[in-house]
Amino acid sequence: MNINWYPGHMKKTIDSLKSSLKLVDVVAELVDSRIPISSRNPLIDEILDDKPRIILMNKMDLSDENENKKWMEYFKKEGHETVMINSVTGYGVKNIEKACRSQLKEKFEKNKEKNILSDKIRLMIVGIPNVGKSTLINRLAKKKSAKVGNRPGVTRHNQWIKTSGNMELLDTPGVLWPKFEDKLTGLNLAYTGAIKDEIMDVDNLAFSLIETLQKIDPKILSNRYNIDTDNKATLEIMDEIALRRGAILKGNEIDYTKTANIILDEFRKGVLGKITLEKVEDIDVRL
Repeated sequence: MNINWYPGHMKKTIDSLKSSLKLVDVVAELVDSRIPISSRNPLIDEILDDKPRIILMNKMDLSDENENKKWMEYFKKEGHETVMINSVTGYGVKNIEKACRSQLKEKFEKNKEKNILSDKIRLMIVGIPNVGKSTLINRLAKKKSAKVGNRPGVTRHNQWIKTSGNMELLDTPGVLWPKFEDKLTGLNLAYTGAIKDEIMDVDNLAFSLIETLQKIDPKILSNRYNIDTDNKATLEIMDEIALRRGAILKGNEIDYTKTANIILDEFRKGVLGKITLEKVEDIDVRL
C-alpha cells in the first residue's frame, strides 16, 4: 500500500518552524506512545539541531504500560528529558515545566549571574498531525485557546498562548514529511489516524491492521469480537468480525468498508485494548 501525503501547507510549516526557533527557549516534541518511532518526524532533528528539547509521550492510556516504561528508559538514555502524558485527562502534564527547567538549567544559572530574574519559559510544541498538540495546549492553558479536532491538520498557523503558570506556548501545525522511506511508518501513521482516512483505502488498511494485531497477540481480536482467530486467514477474520457487527449488505455480502471503519475506530479509541505497535527492540531494524 503506497501512502503519500504532503500538502503544500506542510512545506510552509517547516519554513515557519525554522524561523520560529529563535523565539523559544525549548521545544517539546510530542509523540504517539503507540508508535514512538513512526510518530517522530525525521525532519525535526534536522530543524532543531542543538536546541534544548523534551519528549512528551502522549496517548499513554492507549498504549501498553510495560512498553511505555521501556520507551521512557530508551529516550532518557538518548539524553532526552521524557514525560509520559495523557493530554485529554491531564495526567503527567504538571511534569512538563519541570522537564523544561531541567533542560534549561544552564541558561537560568547564566541569567542569575547576569541578574536576569525572569523565569519565564517560551516553549514550542511540535509533532505530527492528530498527535494531540492542541488538546495539550488547552490543558496547559486551562482554557480553550487552541482549536481541537479529531481530524489531522486542524491547526494551520503558529499561535502564541499564555498559560496560568510560567510558560508561554507556541502552537504549530502538525507536520508530516514528503516521503515515507519505510513502508511500516506510513502504515502505522495511517492506523493511528495521523493520515486522513479520505486518502486511504480503508478496507486494505484495516486488513493490514488485522495482520499486525494478530502478530502482536491473537487474543486482541478474538476477545473483543468473540471469534476464533486460530489458524484463520486475515480475510476470514475480517468476515467473522463483519458478521458479529452486522456489517452485511443486501444479498448477504460483506460490507468491508463498514467493517474496516469499525476495526480502525475501535483500535484508535483503545477499545481493543492498550496496544503498542512499536517496541524498543524494533529500533535497530527500523532506523
